[in-house]
Amino acid sequence: MKLYDTLQKKKVAFQPIRKQEVGIYLCGPTVYDYGHLGHGRSAIVFDLLRRYFIYRGYRVTFVRNWTDIDDKTIERARQEGITVEELTGKFIHIYREDYAKLNILEPDYAPKPTDHMAEIIMIIERLFENGHAYTLEDGVYFDIASFKGYGALSGQSLDELRSGARIEVDESKRNPGDFALWKFQKPGEPAWDSPWGRGRPGWHIECSAMSSRYLGEEFDIHCGGQDLIFPHHEDEIAQSRGAGYGFARYWLHNGFLNINDEKMSKSLGNFFTLRDVFKRYTPHAVRFFLLSAHYRAPLSFSEENLQHAENTLKRYNDFILRLTEITGKGPTGEVGEEMQDLIENAKQGFEGGLDDDLNISKALASIADLIRAVNCSIDGGSVTPSEAASVIGFLENINEVLGVFSFEREMLPEEIEELIEERTRVRAERNFARADEIRDTLLERGIVLEDTRDGTRWKRSS
Repeated sequence: MKLYDTLQKKKVAFQPIRKQEVGIYLCGPTVYDYGHLGHGRSAIVFDLLRRYFIYRGYRVTFVRNWTDIDDKTIERARQEGITVEELTGKFIHIYREDYAKLNILEPDYAPKPTDHMAEIIMIIERLFENGHAYTLEDGVYFDIASFKGYGALSGQSLDELRSGARIEVDESKRNPGDFALWKFQKPGEPAWDSPWGRGRPGWHIECSAMSSRYLGEEFDIHCGGQDLIFPHHEDEIAQSRGAGYGFARYWLHNGFLNINDEKMSKSLGNFFTLRDVFKRYTPHAVRFFLLSAHYRAPLSFSEENLQHAENTLKRYNDFILRLTEITGKGPTGEVGEEMQDLIENAKQGFEGGLDDDLNISKALASIADLIRAVNCSIDGGSVTPSEAASVIGFLENINEVLGVFSFEREMLPEEIEELIEERTRVRAERNFARADEIRDTLLERGIVLEDTRDGTRWKRSS
C-alpha cells in the first residue's frame, strides 16, 4: 500500500511500526459551532483510510480529538452566557450525532485537552529541559530557531515563515513565528495550574500531548486538512521532536472543499452545516459525495454534484434490491466461472485503487463496471440465485470500507403495502383503470412502481 506523505512530498510504501497494527491520529474540530461539510470531508476520508486498513487485516487504533479550549470556545461561551464546558459539551454531542448519520466510525479514543493538562505540562517541561522553550510576560513560547528541522513539512525556510495562527505578533519574542505553548490567564478565562503560572495550553501543544498519550511517543499516521499543515502540524512536529519523541512517521492531508473556487470555511462565511445539508439529501448520499473524489484533490460543492451523488447511490441500492429479489427465487448452487471472474476483477480493481494512495475513482470505477455487467446478465435472464448472492456478498465486504450501500429493504407503511397488493390484483383482473389510479396515488406519495417480468418493484422517487 502506498500513501502520499506530506513530509517526504511523495508517495511511499507504508510500513507500520508494528506488524499488522496501525496507529492513526486525526485532528478533530474545535467544538464551538455546528460542523460544516468541510469537517465532514476530513472525517469521512480518514474514516475511509481507517476502514480500509481494517479490511486489509490491520488492527487499527484511531484517535480523533475535540478541541474544547481555545480563543473561539472561550469567546462563544462568553457570548452565550454559559461556561466553556457547557458550550463544548453541547457541540460535541451535535458532532457525534452528525458523524453517526454519516456512518463515520466512533474513534477508539476521543480526547479533550481539558482532560490532559498533566500530559501537556510534561511536554512543556521537557522542552524547557531541551532548550526549546522560554517565558514571556503573557506565556511560554517555543523558539522555532532552536529546532533545526522547522519548516520541513510546509516546505518553507525559516526566513519565509510568518507568525502562525491564533497568536499575536509580539516584538518581545525571539522570532516572529515563535508560538505559544502555555498562555497565562486573562480575567474571566478558564485556567489551570502549571509550574509557570495559571493559564491554559496553546493550540498546538494539545495534539502533541494527546497523540502521544494514546498512540505512544512514535506512531504511524497523523492526518488532517491541508489548512493544518502550517502552522499547526509544523508546530506539532517541532515541539514533539523537540521533546524527544519520534512522533508521526507519515503525514496525510485532505484537500479543501470549495464553494465558487474558494475554500469552504466559517471565517469566509461560505459554509453549509451538515444539518442543513441533511434536510435536503440523505446522509449516505452526502458521505458518498464527500468520499467520491481523491482525498488530496479539492472537491467542488454544488447542488448538482450532491444530487448526482444521491442519484448514483440510489441506482446502486436499486441494483442491490434487484439482486436480493433474485436470491429468493430458488436454491443456491454453483457460481459460474464468468460471474466469478467479474467479481474477482472488481475486487482487484477496488483494492488496487485504494492501495494506490486511496485512489477512490479507480475503486469506484471497478464497482460501476461490475454493476453494468451484472445488470446486463440479469436482463438476459442468466443470473442465478447463487450468483446474485455472491455479488451481494462482495458488495457487503467492500461496504465495510465505503459505508454507503443499503442492504435492508425499507419497510413501507401498511397502507401503501396494501395499495401495491391491490394494484397487483386488479392488474391480474385487467382492471387497468384502477391500476393506473393506484400508480398515480403512490407516485404523489413518492413511490414509483416498475412492472417487470418478475413482478412489480417499487422505489422512492428521486
